[in-house]
Amino acid sequence: MIAPREEVVRRAARTLLDGERLDTTTLSAQLGISRVTLFRRVGNRDAILGEAMWWLAERTLRRAAEAHDARPEGAEPAARLRSLAIIEDYRHVLGTASSLRRFIDDEPTTAMRVLTDPRGRVQPRLVEAYTALFERDVEERGLTPEVPLPVLAYAVVRLGESFLYSDVMVARDPDLKAATTVVDALVTGVLGVRGD
Repeated sequence: MIAPREEVVRRAARTLLDGERLDTTTLSAQLGISRVTLFRRVGNRDAILGEAMWWLAERTLRRAAEAHDARPEGAEPAARLRSLAIIEDYRHVLGTASSLRRFIDDEPTTAMRVLTDPRGRVQPRLVEAYTALFERDVEERGLTPEVPLPVLAYAVVRLGESFLYSDVMVARDPDLKAATTVVDALVTGVLGVRGD
């Protein structure tokens, strides 16, 4: 039985979670397939890393949404958007994930390419996920965005990246609190949310 694509991605994600360097020779041996088959299934190392990082990110974002939705009524300030609370929780998990930090520390150039490439496997999907979060808030609250929601989502993703990965991008310590303040101000302004 040849390992399906999903198993390749899961195994690569497990390698990253374990804080190990993803090696395609080792991965293909673990899966019992050749490197050529591995390449055909998912692509080159960057593609595999991107798929694995998105697999982890998507689950983290889903867990943040589920945790938010399970909170008792009144746990968040009434004016706080659901999307902003979920995005903040997601960013906090990323900012404190030792496996992500190890990947960034060990391979900063590769990590930035995989995580922030607008044509890659992670950033465009995160923009889509944020767009869906904003769409729900807009619909539920009857808001009128000043820019298209995909544009807002892209800006929020890029802002998040600039704060999360600031140590690599501009040699500054990541500041998750500042990220929340800036992102919240941007989103509430663009969506016309009034604080009560």
